[in-house]
Amino acid sequence: MYSPQSLHRWGITHSESMERFAYNQALRDPMSMERANLLNMAKLSIKGLIESALSFGRTLDSDYPPLQQFFVVMEHCLKHGLRVKKSFLGFNKSLWGPLELVEKLCPEAAEISASVRDLPGLKTPLGRARAWLRLALMQKRLADYLRLLITRKDLLSDFYENSALMLEEEGAVIVGLLVGLNVIDANLCVKGEDLDTQVGVIDFSMYLKNDIDDYRSEERNSQIASILDQKNYVEELNRQLNSTVHGLQGRVDSLEKSNSKLIEELAIAKNNIIKLQEENQQLRSENSLILLKAQQHLEVAQGDVSVERDTYKQSRQGLDEMYNEARRQLKEECQLRQDVENELVVQVSMKQEMELAMKLLEKDIHEKQDTLIGLRQQLDDVKAINVEMYQKMQSSDDEMKKKNDVITRLEEKTNQITATMKQLEQRLQEAERHRTSAEEGTRRFKMDFANKADSLQRQIEQRERQLQQLDTDLKIEREWRQTLQNDLDRERDTVAQLSSQAMEIKGLKKEFYRLQDENFQLKNICEDQEQALEELGSKLSESKLKIEDIKEANKALQGGQVWLKDKEASQCKLCEKEFSISRRKHHCRNCGEIFCNSCSDNELPLPASPKPVRVCDTCHALLLQRCSSNPT
Repeated sequence: MYSPQSLHRWGITHSESMERFAYNQALRDPMSMERANLLNMAKLSIKGLIESALSFGRTLDSDYPPLQQFFVVMEHCLKHGLRVKKSFLGFNKSLWGPLELVEKLCPEAAEISASVRDLPGLKTPLGRARAWLRLALMQKRLADYLRLLITRKDLLSDFYENSALMLEEEGAVIVGLLVGLNVIDANLCVKGEDLDTQVGVIDFSMYLKNDIDDYRSEERNSQIASILDQKNYVEELNRQLNSTVHGLQGRVDSLEKSNSKLIEELAIAKNNIIKLQEENQQLRSENSLILLKAQQHLEVAQGDVSVERDTYKQSRQGLDEMYNEARRQLKEECQLRQDVENELVVQVSMKQEMELAMKLLEKDIHEKQDTLIGLRQQLDDVKAINVEMYQKMQSSDDEMKKKNDVITRLEEKTNQITATMKQLEQRLQEAERHRTSAEEGTRRFKMDFANKADSLQRQIEQRERQLQQLDTDLKIEREWRQTLQNDLDRERDTVAQLSSQAMEIKGLKKEFYRLQDENFQLKNICEDQEQALEELGSKLSESKLKIEDIKEANKALQGGQVWLKDKEASQCKLCEKEFSISRRKHHCRNCGEIFCNSCSDNELPLPASPKPVRVCDTCHALLLQRCSSNPT
């Protein structure tokens, strides 16, 4: 390195030394040189277009030469450092990929992209990109769209290399220069032009000017600067107003949507309130009917109890004790009966829930048989339903145990009632014996004591009264026995109903286990089908590789690969860069095409030559894939 004093001695200033240093750096890095050249060309084309458009004084059409040169320069700027996309048909290097990203970043650009896709004459991605540039310029949003694009370098890195113009500072400078194009009004007919086959060549003769033009250009530049400042101020105000209008419109739309949702919810709430009021009225009417029936039953029971009390007060003390015991047992049985009825209601509701759950399970099974794609999600649902069913079955089993206990209690009580009935029958038999003995005594008194007839008649009348009282007692005891027999019959009916419900629950258990078996079978079928699909995929990949090997063998038998001549290739087939003294031509020994050194810097042995020879990147990847898939 030379010091500043030595450079000054040799007559070289510091700025000249910096320019030379930058020039030397650019010679070392050809991409930076290309970026600098493209930046200078973009400055000249944009400046010339603005000056000529202002002197022209009217809207520009597609035949205007400076406008055509501007599009050519922009195409070269956007193509700089563009990655080559490999596909089955070949290599693709197009601008339409990064420009299509603008639609995702800015929703306003969706209209341009849709109109470009709908154009009937465009068949190539390059033609679509050219049409997009023209439509964006007519919309005066080209600078805005490209500014959004260069801010997302993470997305552009998929389409451009690291040293591309769109990823460096030169791209931001060009986007800033494009803001001046907003003063131009262009009316371009995109539908009639042949944008697919146009050749983009930069005409440098338009930018070679003399001193008089430079002096005029300075005056024009001052005028253009003032006009641009005014127009930028007006456009900025317009953008702010548009943004505020869009924001207010969005708020109005959101408020309208929320208002409509609130109205719908209010209507639904009113309907629910009306339904609840109707249900409340129905429940009140049912409650009043139940109360009336209960009062009637209570009145009847009270009347019966009062009658029984009167009869038993006249009877003996033993009958009073039996009556009290029977009354207490009746109350207990009524309470047990009420408990059993409540449990029956709960059991009926549980049965309905079980039926609903079984219907849902049947629907799930039908859907699983129809669609094998959504089997896994539906299996999860079935598992959840199975867990619920299992819990419900456990709860039903617990309730069945409780009901069996209640039934055993009722049977014990019935046994007690039968024992009391037997005691009553024994007492009736004793009363009949007393009656017979009394009749025999009267006969003896008639025969033995004829003189004492009056006294005997009185005794007979007393005995007859006693007999009448005994008859009434017998009738009451028979009626009481009949009521107890009816209660026993009712309890037996309830026991039979509970046993039938238990049988139904057992049937539901069997059906539940059957559904679980079907679910397990469906899971096995799904796993078998997935394994079959994986085996088919592996077999298809192997068959594709075999077909490619057969094609290559057929090609070799028919005469080998076609060796492309040096004169027929002017650029690399892979990266499409022009050949020069520094970028030499190299043949691929597998396909015979011509590539540059960077695209064919690979060596592999071929069937024709056991030694490693030069092959291109695509052939290298294909051969490596074959070797990895078929190691034999």
